[in-house]
Amino acid sequence: MNKKQTLIALSATALGTIIYNVLKPVKSDVQAISNFDIDQYLGKWYEIARLDFYWEKNLKNVVAEYRKDTSGRIQVINKGVDITNNQLKIKTGKAKFKFPDDKNIGALKVSFFGPFYSGYHVMAIDEGYKYALVFGDNTDYMWILSREKDIPKKVVEGFLKTAQMAGYATENLVWTVQEDS
Repeated sequence: MNKKQTLIALSATALGTIIYNVLKPVKSDVQAISNFDIDQYLGKWYEIARLDFYWEKNLKNVVAEYRKDTSGRIQVINKGVDITNNQLKIKTGKAKFKFPDDKNIGALKVSFFGPFYSGYHVMAIDEGYKYALVFGDNTDYMWILSREKDIPKKVVEGFLKTAQMAGYATENLVWTVQEDS
């Protein structure tokens, strides 16, 4: 490699590092719940609100279903209807515990793309497992979930307070339309 190529490579590396450090997502360092019960968490959840990202862009009637397959692995099925073309979108993935030796911690890893996993952390859940607040690994991902298509205002207010204290931009939440079927 000549001097010019070396200088270009070093400049590109430096620029890439600067861009990454400016744009990198802010890590969420709050701890997931410690009394988590996966068997109670399994089943259908309606999305009440989310921090929007590319897969869920323009979706309404979003639901997530968690179930165990015959071998005990956790399967994740996300569904929603695209409001721009009224087409159903379905994405199937898998989940596993972030800490396999401690399955009482609500910290999971979810994958919809082969070997690539993202954090899925249950931060708050009511005693009856009807309402849940979920964070990703960074402050770009957050969901409010319910077993029903709506959620009490008091629960939402508590979840929003928790999220704000953890550094999430709750003013950017997309409130999911859940139509009657």
